Amino acid sequence: MSGLNAAIKAARNQRQLAKLIGTWPQTVNRWVVRYGGVVPAEWVLPIFRATGVTPHELRPDLHPTPASGIPDQNTANTQKESD
Repeated sequence: MSGLNAAIKAARNQRQLAKLIGTWPQTVNRWVVRYGGVVPAEWVLPIFRATGVTPHELRPDLHPTPASGIPDQNTANTQKESD
């Protein structure tokens, strides 16, 4: 199962995933149909935050190790405080 399919399953369906990450359902469908399940790099972290599917599962070409791409808790907290 591809990372995108796992994220869709975690969200229940393509429409719910789109809603969780703030995009259109047609966008998610395009990733499935036209891009062969490859998620654009800028959507990897929003999908991870919404579903728990790791960046490595979504884009192993960009995140070659299981922990790569996962934001450090301290970094995430610092970013929220500075917003």
